[in-house]
Amino acid sequence: MLLIEERLRRLMLQSLGGDASSYHSLLNKLATHLRSFFRKRLAGLPEEAEDLVQEVLLAIHNQRHTYDARLPLTAWVHGIARYKLIDLLRRRSRSDLLNDSLDEGEELFVAPDDEAAEAHYDIAKLLQQLPDRQRLPIQYVKIEGASVADTAARTGMSVSAVKVGIHRGLKALAAKIGSSE
Repeated sequence: MLLIEERLRRLMLQSLGGDASSYHSLLNKLATHLRSFFRKRLAGLPEEAEDLVQEVLLAIHNQRHTYDARLPLTAWVHGIARYKLIDLLRRRSRSDLLNDSLDEGEELFVAPDDEAAEAHYDIAKLLQQLPDRQRLPIQYVKIEGASVADTAARTGMSVSAVKVGIHRGLKALAAKIGSSE
C-alpha cells in the first residue's frame, strides 16, 4: 500500500505542477482502483459502479486544488469515493421507497386476503355433511374453543362420546378433503 501511495502522490504532485502526462496517468490509475472499490460494494450493479468512478474522477479534477500535499492522497481520494457512494445509496433508497419493483409481481397471485373467509366457508360446508354427533363436538371444541366437558354438557353427550365424535369427525373430514383433491 505504501508503494501505491507514493506513486499516486508523486503523480498528483507532478500533475498539480502542470505535467499533463502525469495527470493522465494518475486518473487512469485512480480509475482502476476506484472500479475495484465500487464493484466490491455494488455487486450486481456494474453500471452504477462505473458511474461512481466517473463522478469521483470529476470531483477529483474539480477539487484537486484542495489536496493537501502533507496528507496521504489515498485517504483524500477514499473520502471522496466514500461520500459519492453514500450519496448514491441515499438516492437509491429514496427512489426505492417511492417505486414498487416490477419483479415482485408474482406476489400478486400468491394469497388473496379473502382466503381465510373462503376456508371458513369451505369448512362450514364440509361440517354440514357430518352427523350431529361428529359435527357439534368439532364445531364447539375445535372451532369455538370450548372445553370437552362444556361441549358434553351442551350437547348432552358423555365426555368420551365427545372425544370419539371429534376423532371420527376429523377423520371423515380428512377423507372428504382427500377425495375432493
